[in-house]
Amino acid sequence: MLYAPFSVVLDANVLIPLTVCDTLLGAANEGLVHIYWTELILEETRRNLVKAMGLSEEKATKRVAAMKRAFPEAMVTGHEGLIPAMTNDLNDRHVLAAAVHVGAQTIVTSNLRHFRKEHLPPSIQAQDPDTFLQHLLSQERGVMLELLRAQAEALKNPPISLAKLLEGMARSVPKFVEEVRSFLPPPFNASP
Repeated sequence: MLYAPFSVVLDANVLIPLTVCDTLLGAANEGLVHIYWTELILEETRRNLVKAMGLSEEKATKRVAAMKRAFPEAMVTGHEGLIPAMTNDLNDRHVLAAAVHVGAQTIVTSNLRHFRKEHLPPSIQAQDPDTFLQHLLSQERGVMLELLRAQAEALKNPPISLAKLLEGMARSVPKFVEEVRSFLPPPFNASP
């Protein structure tokens, strides 16, 4: 296993598309990144899994609990005192405060307008999940391709092929999926 080259805070909105979340968590499990989140981020994730994804309260709660168990070192605490000093969007200051507290280099978020460059310390950048996953793919292509294969194989109810997994992911991270397909043999490299 590689040691995490950099630390990232995952915003709640990148934990909602389940396949994208699983890919990000898989990258962390492989040691490509060290992920962080807060109780507020995970609570927002749980609420939106119910509201946006239609999961039951029980399933959403179980999913978030499983994430906490799998990555106990990801939980950020002690950042709350930094929140008032943050100048980004009010609703996402806790995310930036967590990133500053742990020294993260990147905030992975689908809401870049809440993390404009002028509101971030020079050592922190915000990236959308599509761009972030493309960077991981360019740095560790073999690991990322194997991670996606394993992710598809792990889906049993119902079973999902790699091609079907990529098709679903393309709605959230289209450039990443296009790049992944370029490295795969037919029929995986064909767009639907």
